[in-house]
Amino acid sequence: MSVTAAAMAEPDHTSLLKVTHLTMRFGGLVAIDDVSFVARQREITGIIGPNGAGKTTLFNCITGFYKPTVGRLELFRDGKVAYLLEQMEGYAIGQKARVARTFQNIRLFAGMSVLENLMVAQHNKLMLASGYTIFGVLGLPAYRKAERAAQEKAVHWLERVGLIDFADMSAGNLPYGAQRRLEIARAMCTDPTLLCLDEPAAGLNPRESAELNQLLLSIRDEYGIGVLLIEHDMSVVMGISDHIIVLDYGKKISDGTPAEVRNDPAVIRAYLGEEEEE
Repeated sequence: MSVTAAAMAEPDHTSLLKVTHLTMRFGGLVAIDDVSFVARQREITGIIGPNGAGKTTLFNCITGFYKPTVGRLELFRDGKVAYLLEQMEGYAIGQKARVARTFQNIRLFAGMSVLENLMVAQHNKLMLASGYTIFGVLGLPAYRKAERAAQEKAVHWLERVGLIDFADMSAGNLPYGAQRRLEIARAMCTDPTLLCLDEPAAGLNPRESAELNQLLLSIRDEYGIGVLLIEHDMSVVMGISDHIIVLDYGKKISDGTPAEVRNDPAVIRAYLGEEEEE
């Protein structure tokens, strides 16, 4: 698919996120420059590009850390626009639109146990069930039921990411690769519609990267969740992405399938640092 055609593609019943003419300026610096694309349900959309291309800035706009200078960020439910993310506060993007993310730098609660990290992720639901503490203090059945459900979900995701045997260990004492998996499990405990992962394979060895691939494919296939993935590990991006967006200096230079992007001369020049043959 050409860049122009992809930019103009209209959303359909499979659309999950439509980014239209997104621009983010910091004073005289243009970090994102008129970027448009559509990410679909039940697909993994990879976002790649050289360092400084604007990938994390794009994530920060989608998840509410930044307010875009220009542009629309439409999240779809049942083929209709449900939320305009650029108009929402960051906390509401997580709670109401159910957009979850992980970060390039791990942000676990290191002093809490592995299980407690997943319980904290469900804090908002538990607070609502507790009537903002009073029902919890009284131990009413509705709160006890919600607490059991939260624990069951936490245990489920610890089993899925292979960390159930470390449930009582401090999260900060886990090996690096296990911490990466715990971050994804914590995000999944929020029941996201869209999962944004910022370099989840960073620092992983080949075996751990292969395990990550299988985990993300299962999230896509078994839970029907759309995934946005920033990643430098091409074995991850090319191995599992349904659709790839390539940024360079804040501009979108390619948009298509892994095969199309891999063979795009603009990507070869900008991302792989190779010149086109004469």
